[in-house]
Formats: sequence, C-alpha cells, structure tokens
Amino acid sequence: MAILDQFLRQLEFEKRLSLKTVQSYRTDLHQFESHLQALGFQNDMHQASLDEIRSWIVELMDKGIQPRSIHRKASALRHYFRFVIKEGRLTHNPTDALVLPKMKKPLPVFVDQDAMESLLDEYPFSEDFAGKQDRLILEMLYDTGMRLSELVGLADNDIDLDRQRVKVIGKGSKERLIPLANSIQPLIQEFISLRNSTFGKEDHEAFFLTKKGEKLYPKFVYRLVNKYLSYVTSVRKRSPHVIRHSFATHLLSKGADLNAIKELLGHANLSATQVYTHTNLSELKQIHRMAHPRASDES
Repeated sequence: MAILDQFLRQLEFEKRLSLKTVQSYRTDLHQFESHLQALGFQNDMHQASLDEIRSWIVELMDKGIQPRSIHRKASALRHYFRFVIKEGRLTHNPTDALVLPKMKKPLPVFVDQDAMESLLDEYPFSEDFAGKQDRLILEMLYDTGMRLSELVGLADNDIDLDRQRVKVIGKGSKERLIPLANSIQPLIQEFISLRNSTFGKEDHEAFFLTKKGEKLYPKFVYRLVNKYLSYVTSVRKRSPHVIRHSFATHLLSKGADLNAIKELLGHANLSATQVYTHTNLSELKQIHRMAHPRASDES
C-alpha cells in the first residue's frame, strides 16, 4: 500500500477523523502530488524538498487561493510528512521551515448595545420555567462574558449571591471569579426557586437544566441564543460567543480598562483581548465619517 494511502487510513481508522476531513486531506495532498508531476518530479511525494513545497504555495497564491485555505493545505502536508517520519522513511519535516502568507484575523462579531438591552428588557419571556431560564441564560452570558462551556458547567455552589460573584472554570481548568450585577441577582433567586419547585428537589447535577431535569448541553444553549438574537439583530453569526464579544466590546466602549476586560474574559494574555480595540476603532471611524464636517472628503 502506498504511503499516502496508509496515512489516510490512519486518519480515518486510528485518529477517527470524519470522512469529510479525511476527504479534505486527500484532496489537498493529491493537489500537491499533481503540482509535483507538473514540475517533472519523478520521486515519491514524501521526497519533495522545501523548494518544491514553496513553489506549490506560490502557485496557490497566484491562483488567488485565500490564505486560510493555503494554511489548511499546508497543514495537511505537514501532518503527512510527520506520518512519513514516524514510519521511518524520512528524517526531517521540510514544512518546518515553510513560511506561509499571513491570515487577516477577522474582527469579532457583536450585537449593538441597544439591541441587547431591547432583548433583555422588552422581550416577553414566558413566566414558566423555560422562559425564566432562557432569560437568565442570556443575562448571564451578557452580564459576565463567560464562555458557552463555562455556562453549561455551572453548579449551584458556583453562584455566590452574598459576595455578588460567580465562579467559572475556564480553559486549562483555570478558575476565575466574575462579579454579578445587582440587576441579575433577583433573576437568579427567582429562577432557583422555580427550578427547585418544578423538579421537586434542591440537589441538582447542574445550575441550568433541560426540561427533563438534566444538565444542559452546548447545542441546547447555542440554539437558544441563535433564536433570541435573531429577533433583535441581522448579524449572520448568532452564537453564545457573539454575546461574549458584545460584552467585551460594550465594556471597552464605556471606557473599561483593557487589562480588566482580559481578566473578566479569562484570556491568558493581553493580545487575545486587544482584538476588541480594533472593533472599537472601527466604530469610532464610522462615527467620525458620519459626524465630522470634513469627513465626507476622505477616501
């Protein structure tokens, strides 16, 4: 069996990647193989040098392939060479020295402050358990900026109303404390009372529950957020992470310190938080163009 076929079988049966992902690897590697054949390369693909790989990347760029797609194709090639080394057919990975085109980091998508306030203050949530929980989930995500995984992982003892804070377990099992706004505390108390009376007990697996009294799962929350955000915004992405972006963007627009936002979000370093400064700058540019008397002359 050819080494390429062995690699693809390993992805499917040992790594258990999806058929779609395996097919993407196959397509990318066959494209590289075709490129080598066009160059008149006579050896096996895994014997290609850094120069041949670079020429393929240049060809992709000349064809107008986007940097993100080029990075994905290079990743397939990098993993292939690692497999070949593991099989003892190669001693070094030529892609280690490969320089790829820079990817433009997309600005975070967020919902306008007025839209979020309209949803939370004016939408007619039902008075039953489902309605109370839906509203509290949205409030919790927007008030704290916590991640989806952190929300579904909440337990009752993570909520400390006396100290007005919530404990979450973030990436790398790092624990952090996030303040709770005064406005959300009555909602929490009301929800806990209704939840306990609905399910007839106080000892639950998690803070938020399904209608069967089981721990919420991420897809449940994603669908919920997508549904409610569609009522107040036209942004294409409507996920819990968009609410997290909105939380950070609105804090920054109100003058919050970037380091404070970093701690609230649980970012490991400031560079991850600085993306919100670009979002805020875009907003300021738009305001400037609309309001400044000479801005219409700008290109």
